[in-house]
Amino acid sequence: MSYAVQGDAIGKLVLRLTLGGLILFHGVAKLLHADAAMGMITGRVTALGLPAFVAYGVYVGEVLAPLLLILGVFSRIGGLLVVVNMIFALVLVHTGQIFTLGKTGGWALELQGFYLLCGLTVLLLGSGKYAVKPD
Repeated sequence: MSYAVQGDAIGKLVLRLTLGGLILFHGVAKLLHADAAMGMITGRVTALGLPAFVAYGVYVGEVLAPLLLILGVFSRIGGLLVVVNMIFALVLVHTGQIFTLGKTGGWALELQGFYLLCGLTVLLLGSGKYAVKPD
């Protein structure tokens, strides 16, 4: 196997593990503090006129999707779920920050942008060779 092919497979693995691992922390925090987290999210979802059950999609985007990514099972679907989750996060919580800078001079939504674009990247590239179910 050539170095380029091996590097491609390892790069996809690192991308999946990084994205999945970092977002999973957010999901676990929401599970541990479900009352507060879901109260806030449900309030924002219903304020947009959506049904309250849509708020539980956060668990799909921040628990299920990261597990799919980490394991490399249906990775493209996991990437898509992260993208949808981040679009909801941007609309529900961060709309006012889209064109602002953070305290250190970077984009105020660097982290959200990172998650969104890495999810899109996994959606486009797939799992790579090192996955439970490579695609």
